[in-house]
Amino acid sequence: MSDEDDSESAVELGEHVPVEGAPLARVSSRLTWPKERSEVDRLEGDSVIRTPEGPVELSTVLESVDETYFQRRQEFESHVRDVIGTGPVPTADE
Repeated sequence: MSDEDDSESAVELGEHVPVEGAPLARVSSRLTWPKERSEVDRLEGDSVIRTPEGPVELSTVLESVDETYFQRRQEFESHVRDVIGTGPVPTADE
């Protein structure tokens, strides 16, 4: 592909819109697995994560998770998503 073709295939991204909280994947990537729920809460409970309902502290979400031990990161994220749901995340202005 030549330099001339690059300008035609570029995607315009639009304006930068701030979003409060961190993505769940970023928070869970800072931990090593397996991990107990209480240890996740101790280490990352004060982290604010993004949810479809707005930013929420992870410790608040963990109170609603029934599982007490997570073998893998994916298992942890699945249980958290069962509580917070999935969908569009509101911007900081909303």
